[in-house]
Amino acid sequence: MNDIKVELRDIRKTFGSVEALKGASLTARRGEVTAIVGDNGAGKSTLVKCLTGLITPDSGTITIDGKDVRFSSPKHARAAGIETVYQDLALSDQLSIWQNLYMDRELTAGIGPLRFLRRGEMKREAHRLVADLAVNVPSVTRAVKRLSGGQRQAVAIARGVMWARGLIILDEPTAALGLRETAQVEGLIRRVVDAGETVLVVSHNFEQVKRLSSQVWVMRAGNVVQGVRTEDVSGEELVGLVTGAITAV
Repeated sequence: MNDIKVELRDIRKTFGSVEALKGASLTARRGEVTAIVGDNGAGKSTLVKCLTGLITPDSGTITIDGKDVRFSSPKHARAAGIETVYQDLALSDQLSIWQNLYMDRELTAGIGPLRFLRRGEMKREAHRLVADLAVNVPSVTRAVKRLSGGQRQAVAIARGVMWARGLIILDEPTAALGLRETAQVEGLIRRVVDAGETVLVVSHNFEQVKRLSSQVWVMRAGNVVQGVRTEDVSGEELVGLVTGAITAV
């Protein structure tokens, strides 16, 4: 089997007179953490938005599992098994953990308009998921507003795991967390990969990239300028590639 889960080839996107992407290309292997790094304005977010259906590229090809795809919306991308956890998490503070896991995807039963929520089943499945992933939360019935930042991030990642079919994208997954909560979230990411998922991480934290990823792609000025196995590059070299101080390793 081809070990490439995702391939983006020559992705271009222009906003007015601004070339946000100038032919960016990268791949992500199955069952690995692949990182995208770059300074602000490098094109990381735009590239991810093309992959998740938020933006339609002007040209280029996106391939998932060997098949070319073109997503017209985030819903379309989710239907293809791509789940994204953004920095704002998109959690509802007033709802419980299990309700957030199933938000907009509730399980129901009944006939026609006479339907009811399968609450017991959703709670059981939510409990099984957080137990399998060793998510550190007291109960799936706990309201999200009562969770710590690390617990909230873990719930958002768990929701991605629940609905993904092979690819989870994490946008700065620990940017607002302290050291202890960062370690907890990184542990969860490792367990997700051990379970067979492919993870794409956008991060400014080069130390985290070194700890988590197997492959790293460096973006600068709308282009992917370097791709390297993480074990073959130092943190200092990553900084040099991002800033342009060095051009290759």
